[in-house]
Amino acid sequence: MTKPLLIGNWKMNGSLQLNQELLHRLIPKLQQLQKHIDIAVCPPSPYLFQVCDALACTGIVTGAQTVSEHASGAHTGEVSASMLSELKCRFVLVGHSERRLKYAESSAAVAAKFEAVQNAGMTPVLCVGETLEERESGQAAMVIEQQLQAVIDQVGLAGFEQAVVAYEPVWAIGTGEVAQASQIESVHQSIRAFLSSSAPSRKEDPSQRLRIVYGGSVNSSNAAEIFNLADVNGGLIGGASLKADEFIQISESLAETADALVSE
Repeated sequence: MTKPLLIGNWKMNGSLQLNQELLHRLIPKLQQLQKHIDIAVCPPSPYLFQVCDALACTGIVTGAQTVSEHASGAHTGEVSASMLSELKCRFVLVGHSERRLKYAESSAAVAAKFEAVQNAGMTPVLCVGETLEERESGQAAMVIEQQLQAVIDQVGLAGFEQAVVAYEPVWAIGTGEVAQASQIESVHQSIRAFLSSSAPSRKEDPSQRLRIVYGGSVNSSNAAEIFNLADVNGGLIGGASLKADEFIQISESLAETADALVSE
């Protein structure tokens, strides 16, 4: 069984000193959980070198929050996949809702970033999800399927063999609102079902091996309930990942879930 995955997304937060203090508190505790779960943290790009260096040989890995779809050239302010790979990043978020909404990243651009990440030997974490308006109008499933289809059109269904999907209902990110358990479970199952239905044969179906994690105001109080849902294979944690005790408790909840699955 593939290990569950927990990713901490620091967003645009941190400083050299704060990062050092946070990692100093996190590393000893998180290392104890690596037998049960995989753990990654995604700092802002100026701190990638610091975090990669601090996490070297700990088993905890570093991820980036975004990447350019271009390999090099006149793209001021952008960071290429090869640059992130050189720093030993393992994961890269692509299509986070804040990138899609605030920076107008299209699904086509997200798919190109997905491909660039894989070509550089890293694992893309494809973020998908609907706005409140889309959910209330009954379009949630269609929106998510379109976001998935854009990647299939770019790299083929086989691209999901070496990828992670993160379901993040846009209306639940940073708002304190959390999707109901039934909503989370339903969407995760529908993502897996859509990918499975897109496969021409069982052998070419990546859906059962794919890790689908949930992101949307996860905290230590609701983590256990969310992680115990069917088809939830971990979490993409935002603000709570900046609080050492909170992130450790969330990590422990995921590790306990993984233990329970193994013992069944």
